[in-house]
Amino acid sequence: MSGQAEPVELHAALALARAEIEGALDMLLPIEEGDEARLFAAMRHAALGGGKRMRGFLVLEGAGQFTVARESALRVAAAIEMLHAYSLIHDDLPAMDDDDLRRGKPTCHIAFDEATAILAGDALQALAFQILSEEDTHADPAVRCELVRCLARAAGARGMCGGQMLDILSESATQAHTEAEVGRLQMMKTGRLIEFSAEAGAILGKAPAAQRHALALYGREVGAAFQIADDLLDLTSTPEETGKRTAKDAAAGKATLVALLGPERARSQAERLIEQATRHLDSFGDRANILRMLAQYVLGRRS
Repeated sequence: MSGQAEPVELHAALALARAEIEGALDMLLPIEEGDEARLFAAMRHAALGGGKRMRGFLVLEGAGQFTVARESALRVAAAIEMLHAYSLIHDDLPAMDDDDLRRGKPTCHIAFDEATAILAGDALQALAFQILSEEDTHADPAVRCELVRCLARAAGARGMCGGQMLDILSESATQAHTEAEVGRLQMMKTGRLIEFSAEAGAILGKAPAAQRHALALYGREVGAAFQIADDLLDLTSTPEETGKRTAKDAAAGKATLVALLGPERARSQAERLIEQATRHLDSFGDRANILRMLAQYVLGRRS
């Protein structure tokens, strides 16, 4: 689907989800007042007004397979988007990737300062877990605990944070990484949060184990393909298209499958991952068609 537009049905669903998630974030984020106004402003700068909202969209579509209340799903979607925003704030810092553009606007430490950016990221992460733990998210405390447990696992040392550590270490490595090593790095850094996003709707819906597992596997394959697509965009797109600095991975010596395999082989691998992802949705029938479209769209995006 490279270069193709989004299918009309997917485009409409994505646009609606973006608007709903943005509204939920606006409602749940602290307003800019009091002595902490600068911190609140930085949190809102990082979390509002941009982004694909793919992780939140996965929550909503997964929840839709089990007739979960939209309000509950939106709270979880917003929490995951907050945690994602926190990771981007820290990823952009001078000590990490040292980026000055994100989602088409100055990164948080450029718009404010490094100390405020670090605190804004910390506060967004804490708020994400607070929202998941609240009764408004789900009446069943066991469901809330499971959401907290799974997000913590996806975001921690065996997930996103650990993947970021491996990414940093890869820049100074003295020998080339294997395909398996790069795959593990990217699964941890990007894939685990996407996998949880797809699974979260099933947790909310108290789904049977087999269907919960199927959505998690779908998210895992889509997450791996998404990272390859992101690396291809870094190589082939402009900052105007992506809303962030491009051509930075090669300059930093980052370990990516695109660098290791070349663009064509990496794209072929992403296409195989998408095929595998859609097969995991067989048990959901036609009601998972939007998720199938999303998987196909991942490789054709330009931002």
